[in-house]
Amino acid sequence: MRSDLVWSDEVKVGKGIVYRQDLTNSKLKNLFFDGMSELLFKEIPQSPFVRSRVLLNIDQFNIGQSYVTAKILNKYSDNVTVNIQGGRPGIELQETLFKIKDEESGAKLQYAYLSTKLLDTNKIFVRKLPVIGIRDWLLIYEDKLVELSVKDAYDELEIVVV
Repeated sequence: MRSDLVWSDEVKVGKGIVYRQDLTNSKLKNLFFDGMSELLFKEIPQSPFVRSRVLLNIDQFNIGQSYVTAKILNKYSDNVTVNIQGGRPGIELQETLFKIKDEESGAKLQYAYLSTKLLDTNKIFVRKLPVIGIRDWLLIYEDKLVELSVKDAYDELEIVVV
């Protein structure tokens, strides 16, 4: 895991640490991939509202016709496929990757925030996707994330489920 990625209440910028509440500073506008990423970053909830938080380390993307896949290891050291494709935004979670807090309460999972720091630009990319359900593999529907995957623009992806 890279030490320059911090996704709690702080963001490392260069050699200093910038806290979420300070992100209105105009110097920090260049920190984000786009305006949507900036807005959503400030919206990412912290504990106790988070039902699950996972950081995926992605070694290599495999490009298909209209999708991108990657193999990652789950907590049992089993290979799990991540499939990223375009279409209506949403996410289908893979149960061995996510330990869902308060699962027994039966409360429906609402959204997943996906965030990453782009390798070439160090800009933060964030998207909020509705949770569609649970599958045997992790399935992410998000057009821009497919494009960034094809360009091999990131190697870690944090998913926060609420």
